[in-house]
Amino acid sequence: MTTVPLPRTYEVVHRTTYRYTDPVTRSYGRTTLVPRDLPDQHRLDSAITIDPAPADSDAHIDYFGNRSTYFAVTTPHRELVVTATSTVTVSRAAATPDLLPDVSWEDAVRAVRPGGALGGASDDDRVAAGVVLGHDPAPRPGAASLLELREALLPSRHVTLSEEVRAWSARTLTPGRPLSEVITELSRRIHSELVYRPGSTTVGTTQAEVLAQGSGVCQDFAHLMIAALRVHGLPARYTSGYLETSPPPGRPKARGADASHAWVSAWVPGAGWVEVDPTNDVFVGDRHVILGWGRDYADVPPLRGVIFTEGSGSELDVSVDLALLGAPSAP
Repeated sequence: MTTVPLPRTYEVVHRTTYRYTDPVTRSYGRTTLVPRDLPDQHRLDSAITIDPAPADSDAHIDYFGNRSTYFAVTTPHRELVVTATSTVTVSRAAATPDLLPDVSWEDAVRAVRPGGALGGASDDDRVAAGVVLGHDPAPRPGAASLLELREALLPSRHVTLSEEVRAWSARTLTPGRPLSEVITELSRRIHSELVYRPGSTTVGTTQAEVLAQGSGVCQDFAHLMIAALRVHGLPARYTSGYLETSPPPGRPKARGADASHAWVSAWVPGAGWVEVDPTNDVFVGDRHVILGWGRDYADVPPLRGVIFTEGSGSELDVSVDLALLGAPSAP
């Protein structure tokens, strides 16, 4: 039996500052900076402020159920500051591998194939297996539609199903091995075989390049694990969010030391989406705050947009504070 942890309440402040060498006449942007409201994560409040103030802005729920904010700044400016502030409570229990359904990875592959076990199941069987009909933007814990699962099998902009990834992951996906062991070992191997090195990659770095150089950041590690699962026919998606970090012993938590984080949701028949963080080799629990999810980073970047300017230079500064607003305590 899984014990639901006492809720942890966080304040998240994510501030992005762009500085330009020449005046920018117009800026158009889209953010994914509002935490999702989920059964094990409740958004208490959230606000996005933009300076200079936008002439137009609007909120939107995207295809994956993530909350996006669009804005248009038409005042000439040399600096643009986008600040997202949210308060959220998290009571997520991390998955326990030995309590996950005892299903082989080959059976999981067969279940999502056309004509597989889920394709021929009744509606009640699908719900029991963690699958629901339709594309639900606010699903029950672990639920997924067959469409979502099929989409989570395909290559995407930043996830390439290459032979390099297949070869690297093959020794983990041995015949008859339980899917829970596959997920656990892939996470452990990424954590132990690759070095976390900020600045060693770009958004365009491929999984083959990450394997060749042996280093990357959380985004790269998430993409690699997703590719390793998809290349063998197992659904996986990309999750964007934040992780509460602990300071060195005896030192206070540094303001602005947190950063956006990324991890993996792997689908397990009978359990649904299981969240695992290969950068830290842990299953995701109440110290992770979920912003959104999609096929890869391209679906949930914190901020992207277009500017109009005659200049060519710019400077970017990103600061993230994730503060625990009081430790949980028993009633």
